[in-house]
Amino acid sequence: MVLWVFGYGSLIWNPGFDFDQKMLGFIKGYKRTFNLACIDHRGTPKDPARTCTLESEEEAICWGIAYCVNGGLEKEQEAMRYLEKRECEYDQKISVDFYEDANSLEPSVTGVLVFVSTPDPVGNKYYLGPAPLEDMARQIATANGPTGNNRDYLFSMEKALSNISHEDDSIIELADAVRKVLSRSNEKKITGSDIPPLKSHTPLVYLSPLLEGTVVDLR
Repeated sequence: MVLWVFGYGSLIWNPGFDFDQKMLGFIKGYKRTFNLACIDHRGTPKDPARTCTLESEEEAICWGIAYCVNGGLEKEQEAMRYLEKRECEYDQKISVDFYEDANSLEPSVTGVLVFVSTPDPVGNKYYLGPAPLEDMARQIATANGPTGNNRDYLFSMEKALSNISHEDDSIIELADAVRKVLSRSNEKKITGSDIPPLKSHTPLVYLSPLLEGTVVDLR
């Protein structure tokens, strides 16, 4: 048996497991969203990060990288142990068709494994759901965890999709919104616009001018 895994987020630029082959391509019927909480990598339980998952959308296509592990059962099991630990906040493993050619009606590979999250804020404790763009941008701009900043995850995804020449407009829009939040924050730090003026606690002393011819003993 051969294991195929589709990477649509950080697996694109950092697969982290041993594989034998990779292919650039896409899956149909799914779009990226930043609706999943991360509390152990880029965020904390108190201040969760927002990370990427896939949600169904009939006409959508999602580009990424498919990785093939073809070194026997032990190698496949090792890859799965790594992936299940890394993707622990995703509660579903689904099987999809993978396409290399945008003009082809036939998939290049069938039965490709994808980690996704159930879009249910009640039944899935990690699902945050959608939010206004500005709110999401503020959360991503400030969240951080043991493996780094939430914003770096988003910017790395934006760069990785550009590197494979398949940018995602929703990722670019969100990344631009985060950059605006960071820019405003830096402006406040530079101008001190959010810092109240300092108040002196030393009383003012008014000195009367000396009369002409007055001698002052400085000893």
